[in-house]
Amino acid sequence: MSATLADLREAEGLDRYLAELERRLEAAVSSHSGVVAQVGAEVLAAGGKRLRPLLVFLAAPTAAPPPVAAGVAVELVHMATLVHDDLIDGARVRRGRATAWSVWGADAARAAGDYLFARAFAELAATGDERAVAVLADTSLCLARGEALQRRQRHDPDTSVEAYLERCALKTGKLFEAACLLGGRSAALGRFGLALGIAFQIVDDILDCTGETIETGKIAGTDLREGTPTLPLLLAADRDAAVRDALAGRSVDGALLRVAATGALEQSREVALRYAREARAHLDGELRREELEALTDVVVNRRR
Repeated sequence: MSATLADLREAEGLDRYLAELERRLEAAVSSHSGVVAQVGAEVLAAGGKRLRPLLVFLAAPTAAPPPVAAGVAVELVHMATLVHDDLIDGARVRRGRATAWSVWGADAARAAGDYLFARAFAELAATGDERAVAVLADTSLCLARGEALQRRQRHDPDTSVEAYLERCALKTGKLFEAACLLGGRSAALGRFGLALGIAFQIVDDILDCTGETIETGKIAGTDLREGTPTLPLLLAADRDAAVRDALAGRSVDGALLRVAATGALEQSREVALRYAREARAHLDGELRREELEALTDVVVNRRR
């Protein structure tokens, strides 16, 4: 039987860590008054799996108190990227809720995303850990580069798989990597997080094609409608002219159903599993290796 996030809750001290994490997230978001704090509070209330703070906890040495500030920082950065991504993509719904920009307007959403980024760095700066701030700064730069790359690849069915995987590494993998590096000090753990993040993104892109939107928080077929070249769409576009046309910006009618018929979903899952195996290969004598391996299983076996 596959592991679940509930199974991971059995890790000693995790419940206390997550409770403190939520308290600190609320405090960080509400530290300043005004519209940005209101928008941030609504984004926080939408919930989430808290996978990145969980990675911080599992990567940390068991003998020391868990680095809650690092968990807060990576989650705030993640929240900021969601606010900005929804604005850039014009997405009106996430996790069953209206997105920030669709309720408050573009200017407020942009400012709220910036505010969440600022609060993330404030949390880390307060610890006095210059290395941690540098890690998160480098990660934030990678996130921006990944978003710019996605803009350039939009409606391009000739995007290479390598370019897609580079985007996955920048937009998703680097924040997973940062969570592991902020939790521990092991370069191997960082490589584990990077590979796990790429696997996570591939699975996310598969779910977007299958209509299983509870996990992703998006409406099914969003990537195809927006012309975002994901692995399953690129593989399907190589085999089906209708999918290729839809990805290029022409009619999407019936194209999403045709993706599954090409075998692209199964092939994409194999790639995700390959990255999951790569992630596990980087775990060598880690204190919470069993839990980290279980988390890898959770990531690749996400279902509706």
